[in-house]
Amino acid sequence: MKLKLIIAAAATVLVAESASSQVFVIGNGLGGECYQKTKNSYSSFRDADQTCTRALREQVMTRSNRAATYVNRGVLRMRAGKYDAALADYSEATDLNPELGAAFLNEGAAHIYRQDFEAALAPLDRAIALESADLFAAYYNRAIAKENTGDVSGAFYDFEKSLELKPGWDLAERQLTRFSVEDGS
Repeated sequence: MKLKLIIAAAATVLVAESASSQVFVIGNGLGGECYQKTKNSYSSFRDADQTCTRALREQVMTRSNRAATYVNRGVLRMRAGKYDAALADYSEATDLNPELGAAFLNEGAAHIYRQDFEAALAPLDRAIALESADLFAAYYNRAIAKENTGDVSGAFYDFEKSLELKPGWDLAERQLTRFSVEDGS
């Protein structure tokens, strides 16, 4: 029996809120302060961005912490709508640590914000392969990218997987209500 998926409406581009996945920086100093500003509410984007930039410029860090700081600054920049700058930071992070799932998850999210859904697929696939800490968000974001590139059944299954990984998550539940499954035989 074949299943036929029908969607009620075009996908709304709602990137998973936790797609802005921060990475913990071990130790004190500007790198730790950058993480805190990214994790918590900050009153000034400019101040938070400068803290992260100073950490990268002035603080001696391990490769892992430097990669994490690039991700954190990228998250700040992505939230501010500076997608090219965010993508550059994620690229720096993955150059330093090619196993950092959060960098790939956020790279995919930045491409979605730019509505470059095709470009979002590869980094989201990589975030999933690396079992990123926010795996549910990686599946959710990949579902958005898949739907917007015409892979409706792939989107449906990724929304389902996202909900399986984070039961009761209203964002994924709302997306799934747009689909109906019919016997296609």
